[in-house]
Amino acid sequence: MNISQSQQLFEHAKKVIPGGVNSPVRAFRAVGGNPLFIKSAKGAYLYDEDDNAYLELINSWGPMVLGHAHEIIQKAVADAAQNSLSFGAPTRKEVEMAELIISIVPTLEKVRMVNSGTEATMSAIRLARGYTGRDKMIKFEGCYHGHGDSFLIAAGSGAATMGIPDSPGVTQGIANDTLTAPFNDLEAVERLVTENKQNVAAIIVEPVAGNMGLVLPKTGFLEGLRQICTREGIVLIFDEVMTGFRLAKGGVQERFNVQADLITMGKIIGGGMPVGAYGGRREIMDFVSPAGPVYQAGTLSGNPVAMSAGLAMLHYLNEHPEVYTRLEEIGNKIVAGMQSNMQKLGVNYTINHVGSMFTIFFTDKPVYDFESAKQSDLQLFAKYFQAMLKRGVYLAPSQFESLFVSTALTNDHIDTIIKANYESLEEILVTA
Repeated sequence: MNISQSQQLFEHAKKVIPGGVNSPVRAFRAVGGNPLFIKSAKGAYLYDEDDNAYLELINSWGPMVLGHAHEIIQKAVADAAQNSLSFGAPTRKEVEMAELIISIVPTLEKVRMVNSGTEATMSAIRLARGYTGRDKMIKFEGCYHGHGDSFLIAAGSGAATMGIPDSPGVTQGIANDTLTAPFNDLEAVERLVTENKQNVAAIIVEPVAGNMGLVLPKTGFLEGLRQICTREGIVLIFDEVMTGFRLAKGGVQERFNVQADLITMGKIIGGGMPVGAYGGRREIMDFVSPAGPVYQAGTLSGNPVAMSAGLAMLHYLNEHPEVYTRLEEIGNKIVAGMQSNMQKLGVNYTINHVGSMFTIFFTDKPVYDFESAKQSDLQLFAKYFQAMLKRGVYLAPSQFESLFVSTALTNDHIDTIIKANYESLEEILVTA
């Protein structure tokens, strides 16, 4: 029996990398089998080490809005690399990037570049605490803000409560300062704020959640958070690492017309290179060192290659608004086709969808928070993932992730994905 290159690499990787992967969801634990090791990508396709091609709906978890290896990004990276890969000193491109982001995103007056979404959210929370002089923060069950200690907190008993550590290595002291509430539950937030009067520094939220599968804010939820934060002097942080420059040029703030005090960004602003940023109102951002007392630093922050890739991406999006029209069309066509398939086959499903992001949940109940997302049929999802993979369509290997489309998908690609969806579900139902 021939063993695939991916399987051989995975077995070798497990000897030198914890679990064989450098990020847990890549291990395929939720869907079974071994992960594919990717060798290259172009446009709408991934190519694995065995030279199999896959139409994909992950796009590096969001940033490849134009598809893989787009010419403008490739050229920007190649040109920047001619001048060295890192300086550890200020560059013109950092200033240009900050100016461009500020010109596009509502409410931003100053921006600090970092190296990842996790760095951005950790820094934003520290800044909110330093700015307000308060200790506690509120986060929402199912929202993921990176692997900073403050964010790896599970909800305790009750609808909204002080958290408990969700990972070894996170201290109870840190957990005591992290309060959790169900997503879309304003009453729970009000209770937490009342019980911790004048001690909540920040509320951080994925305004459109992408890490329990795609979950949309109910009408009035984001507006309610804004009102609470304004009334109580709390810093409202929108984690737009996924949604920034994807759901609209100005992100969720533009699409839903709700403004945050701080925003965290990543992914698209680096064109796929490792990058992150946080920014907001001038009076808050001026608390960041060296302008203010809140310390945050990074040797590789504002990396010239990442800045070049990000500038190329953002300039293109800024100058080509038709990109967002096309992303909407692609998302709408795929979702409509899949809905039609599942109705014909009698599958219990809910599809949450906005713009170029969507998730199929195998449940006939609405999905509006983490608890309702967990009612999905996870075994059916695992079978569906493998059936789609067999037909050359690569999905996120977890029920609790969003899918992302890119403009590299043609109408023929869309038809192929919809056909694979029908055939996969039909196969599963026949063998059930």
